[in-house]
Amino acid sequence: MFDTDGNGFLEEGDFEALAARWSRLPRVAASPELSVRVRGVMTGWWQELSAAVAAAADPSRPGRGSMDELMTVIERLPAMAEAVPAPADTIFEAMDENGDGRISRDAHQRLVAPWHGRSMATEDVFDRLGQDGDGYLGRAEFALLWTQFWISDDPSEHGHAMCGPVGPAA
Repeated sequence: MFDTDGNGFLEEGDFEALAARWSRLPRVAASPELSVRVRGVMTGWWQELSAAVAAAADPSRPGRGSMDELMTVIERLPAMAEAVPAPADTIFEAMDENGDGRISRDAHQRLVAPWHGRSMATEDVFDRLGQDGDGYLGRAEFALLWTQFWISDDPSEHGHAMCGPVGPAA
């Protein structure tokens, strides 16, 4: 989902493209302040990855990160667990289209498309995410799922499906 040009590497342009896709979401497009925050989250991932790339010091591919290097960054996240929910707040605000403090099934569908750069069916995924049965994801629920997505190794936790279907069928 990050490798937008499909070349097998992650580059700054991939994260710029991700930020551009997110900037087109209605609430983000309407709020310059939120747009800056969303862009900061998306490009911040590149900054973390590029630091891992620099540490690997592979001169054959300057400015390119591999999946292994991305995983190195992700594997450091449990040690920074207190920092993981901060981007969740920004992403939640981007997805809470009408500002009512909830993300609907349709809004979640629109969350997944910018991640992948294409539309994906997420009905079953949303049903697994929403645990309280109200048909929405609230801010606290979203933050928990986001944290599970980024730092949990437990495959039974629902947050692993946060960004769409998981596995070969995806």
